[in-house]
Amino acid sequence: MFEYWNESLDRIEKIKKLKNAWVIVYANNYHWKQDIDFVIKNTSDLKEVEVLQESWAESKHKIAWRLMSYKSHWKIAFAKIMDHSWVIQICFMKDKFKFNTWKKINLEQNHPTPLYERGQEQSELVDSLTIDGEEKSAYKLSEKFINVWDYIWVVWELFYTKHWELTLFVNEFQILAKAVRPLPEKFHWVTDEETIYRQRYLDMIMNDDSYNRLKLRSKFIKTLRDFYDENDFIEIETPVLWNAASWAAAAPFITHHNDFDEEFFLRISPETYLKRATVWRMERVVEFTRNFRNEWSDPSHMQEFSAIEHYSCWWNFEDNMKFTEQMFDYIFKSIPELKKEVIVKDKMWVEKMVNFQTPWARVDYVEWVKNACGIDVSKYFIWDEKKLISDIKSAWVEFEWMDKMVVPTLIDYLYKKVLRPSIVGPAFVYNYPKTMQPLARQNDQNPNVVEQFQLVVNWWELIKAYSELVDPDVQKSNFDAQAKAKEMWDEEATSWDEDFVLAMEYGMPPQSWWWMWIERVFSILTWQDNLRDVVLFPLMKSMKNEK
Repeated sequence: MFEYWNESLDRIEKIKKLKNAWVIVYANNYHWKQDIDFVIKNTSDLKEVEVLQESWAESKHKIAWRLMSYKSHWKIAFAKIMDHSWVIQICFMKDKFKFNTWKKINLEQNHPTPLYERGQEQSELVDSLTIDGEEKSAYKLSEKFINVWDYIWVVWELFYTKHWELTLFVNEFQILAKAVRPLPEKFHWVTDEETIYRQRYLDMIMNDDSYNRLKLRSKFIKTLRDFYDENDFIEIETPVLWNAASWAAAAPFITHHNDFDEEFFLRISPETYLKRATVWRMERVVEFTRNFRNEWSDPSHMQEFSAIEHYSCWWNFEDNMKFTEQMFDYIFKSIPELKKEVIVKDKMWVEKMVNFQTPWARVDYVEWVKNACGIDVSKYFIWDEKKLISDIKSAWVEFEWMDKMVVPTLIDYLYKKVLRPSIVGPAFVYNYPKTMQPLARQNDQNPNVVEQFQLVVNWWELIKAYSELVDPDVQKSNFDAQAKAKEMWDEEATSWDEDFVLAMEYGMPPQSWWWMWIERVFSILTWQDNLRDVVLFPLMKSMKNEK
C-alpha cells in the first residue's frame, strides 16, 4: 500500500509540472479515434521501418485509449495501448515524433512550429518543453511524464517489427487524461470479490471475462428489444413511485414525498400500470423495468433488479408459453456466443446440465405437489392457515417461520420444499392455487386454481406469466382477502389499489401478463453462480463503518 501511495504522489507531481508548462493534461474532447481492431484488419498502408526512421511522415491515422505498458531502450521505446476492441504495440523513436500540448492557437498567428488542424483552431506541436528549467525532448516527455493507465492519443504509421509484431510508429502524441492512481495489482487479475463488485471499473480493466460478459449483456437486452419490436409490442414507461405497494408477494421499499407529505413505495413491479394501458387501444405493451423488493440477499436474489414485463390482449397463459419458447429460440439464433446447453447449480450448489432446446416440459403445480407430499394445496383459502400448517406437519414437512405464515406464503414455501428442487427443466410449472395470485384469472373448469405458469431451471425461477383477471368484482374480493392477510402481519401481502380497480371497471379486454428477471436468465445462460456477476454496479453496503 505504501508503494502505491508513493507512486500516486509521483504521478501528482508530474501532473503539476506539466500544468506549469502550460500542457493541458485533461482534454475536453477527442473526435478522431480509430478502433484498434479496425487498424489490425486494414494493413494496406504498411511501411518499411527504415523509411519511417529516415523521413517525417505526414500521417492522418489516429488512435487513443489506455497505455497498458511502457519499456524504453536508450533511443527507442515500445508500449502497449488498449481500447474497447483490442491491444496493439506502439513505438516511440527519439527525434522522430512531436508532442502536442493541446494549447489552441489562432489561425492568424504566425507560429514557427508545425500545427495540427482542429476545425477553425489549431493546437501546438513541439519538439521539446521546458520543465523545471530543463529542456525535455518529446521522447523524454514520453519516457518520464506518461504512466501506465494514462489515456493518450497518437498519430502513427503502421509497420512490422523484426519479430513480426504489428506496431504503430508514433509521429505525434498527446496526453488525454492522467491516471493518478496505479492499479492495485499490476498485470494480475482482480480476484477479490469485494473489489470486483465495489470497483467494477478495476475488474473490467484486469478481467477480460468480466468486460466481455457485461458487454454481452447489452447485446442480450438489445436482442430482446428487437424480438418485441418484431412482434408488434409498444415499449412504454410506468411510474417508479406508487401510492400503494401492489402486485406481488414482496415487502416494499418506502420513501417520503416531501411536497405531497405522503409515504410512497418504490415499485415492486409495473404490472398494474401496464395493464391500465390496455384499457384503450394499446393491445401489446412491454416495459424494460427496474424493480425494488425489500427482501433478503443471496447469490440468486437482489433487492434492485432488471425485468421485462408485457401484456398482450387476446392471449392466455398458454399463448405466453409458446411466446417464451419462440423468444429463446430467437435469442440463441441471434447471439451465437450463448449456447443451448449450460451447467446450472441449484440452491445447494449441485450442478446439472440443462438443455434449452424447445419444446419444454409442463408440470402441473397442484397435481405434482400433491404427488410429492399428499397435500392438495388448491383446497386451502386465505383463512385456512391453521389447518394447512397442521397438514404440512402431518406430512412430515417443516420449514422456518411456518407458524407465522399465512396461506399463500405457506403454499409457496411448501412447493419450494417438496417440488421445485426436483425440477431440472426448463419446465413450465402451471396451474397455481387461487390464493397464490390475486391478479390472475381463475380456471373456468376449476375455480380453485389460476391460469399461471413459471419457468423453472434447476431451482431457479426465471419467468412468470398468467391469464389476466379482468373482472372488477372478483378483483375487489381478492384485494379484500389480501388486506386481511396484511392485518395478520403478512408484510408480503398485496395492498389494495383503488385506481387499478377503477380502470378495470371501464372495461379491460382478455389478456395475458408475462414477466422475466433479466439478471437471472442472463446468469444462467452465461454460467454464472451469482447475479452480481452480470450487474455492472451491484448494490453494496456502504464503507462508512469499515476501518
